[in-house]
Amino acid sequence: MSKFMDVHTDMKGITAEDLLAAHQADLAIQDEEGVNFEQAWADPEAGVVYCLSEAPSADAVRRIHERTGHPASEIHPVPLMV
Repeated sequence: MSKFMDVHTDMKGITAEDLLAAHQADLAIQDEEGVNFEQAWADPEAGVVYCLSEAPSADAVRRIHERTGHPASEIHPVPLMV
């Protein structure tokens, strides 16, 4: 399994409650694609949300986000971490 950081860029004004609801929606179906969403961060002013996950592929991450109604603008592999 690989790590991925995905970016959502159309989330201006997102609240903590909205972020939690979106994250929980992902968690509810993540097992169907073998994804493990680990953490989510948001900048409501800029409208950017970041999600860190472990998954078999970027496509698996993409499918989960599309199914839960908040498609990712970008998905980046994270091959190195400290």
